[in-house]
Amino acid sequence: MKKALATSALGLVALGAHAQSSVTLYGIIDTGIGYQSSQAALGSNSGGHSVVKVVNGIWAGSRFGLKGSEDLGGGTRAIFQLEEGFNSATGAQGVSGLAFNRQAYVGVANSTFGSLTAGRQYTAYYTMLSPYSPTTWLTGAYGAHPGDIDSLDTLYRANNSLVYTSPNIHGLTVSGSYSLGGVAGSLNAGSTYSAGAQYANGPIGLAVGFQRINNSTPGGGAWGADSTTSNAGAQAGVSGINNGYQTAQAQQRVAVTGGYTFTSQWDISFSYSNVQYIPGINSKFSNEAIFNTGGLVLHYKPLLSLDLAAGYSYTRATESNGITSSASYNQFNLSQYYSLSKRTGLYALEAYQRANGKTLGTSGNIINATADIGDGQNGAPSSSRSQFAAGVGIIHKF
Repeated sequence: MKKALATSALGLVALGAHAQSSVTLYGIIDTGIGYQSSQAALGSNSGGHSVVKVVNGIWAGSRFGLKGSEDLGGGTRAIFQLEEGFNSATGAQGVSGLAFNRQAYVGVANSTFGSLTAGRQYTAYYTMLSPYSPTTWLTGAYGAHPGDIDSLDTLYRANNSLVYTSPNIHGLTVSGSYSLGGVAGSLNAGSTYSAGAQYANGPIGLAVGFQRINNSTPGGGAWGADSTTSNAGAQAGVSGINNGYQTAQAQQRVAVTGGYTFTSQWDISFSYSNVQYIPGINSKFSNEAIFNTGGLVLHYKPLLSLDLAAGYSYTRATESNGITSSASYNQFNLSQYYSLSKRTGLYALEAYQRANGKTLGTSGNIINATADIGDGQNGAPSSSRSQFAAGVGIIHKF
């Protein structure tokens, strides 16, 4: 149960005002044991060994946060959210040096006009697409599309962002976001902009989104040249899938997600994405690289306390930068979640991925594509074309 820290209108009462404010403390703790068939350092495709280790935030990232609102009158509220991720196995910060790495924003909301927020937050692209993301039932760590190449998981939060989201009008919601890069002499360098729309009507849901992330270094190369004012190198997850393209001048994503609920027990969701890595004069590749991904997730709820899901995704890169046998990735996922109570649950996850073809290595050289399940293995992808991972854990929400 979420704990209300304060619900008051101190001072305003003395003035005869009727505005109310609230602040809520909430959080998730998720810890388990995971197995990975082989792992190697990012950028290397040799020397991998299997590993059993304590894993953190697999079903849902461990976090705590504060969120609140104040009634300003006329149907308008001031809102804010501060959210910090942490490692439940070690107590470490989710991202070193960031007190609220997941979200930190403030803004206003109105039931008629929508909301406008400013700070570190998710882009409109992710927010609109996420209800039908494969991560809903397969998790991001094991079930995100390979390496989370299409940013349908929560890896990317944009600094210095302005986000507008409309009210729901007959099932339709639209949103747009712009993140200022803060690089002197340029409005484009280091910026992120995105837009999305979502429609839900009864059992049917559909969403579409666009996102562009610009390198803060003109011409490509290392991201986040000015870590004080730019997005500080906040690339969408770098993995064994896109490692050779991380010096891009810009990344661009277009995606469609959707779902259909057949009965109270069965539902299905789908997703398609097109991801483009655009080179600059300082990039370690010369031609635009494109990755297309399609996926399906089938969710079954045989009991009120039990959720089962199975998913498949296929990712394929286009031929470019001297590659004539482009990389492809087949990923298979299973998940099981058992609710012990409203706030506590047990889960098990299994995933397998097979990679084929060629891709680019860190220095721009052509190498064999290697497997990299979901986004939980991004720092340690497989040393071979195949990878298997499994995990069990417990999650508690408060």
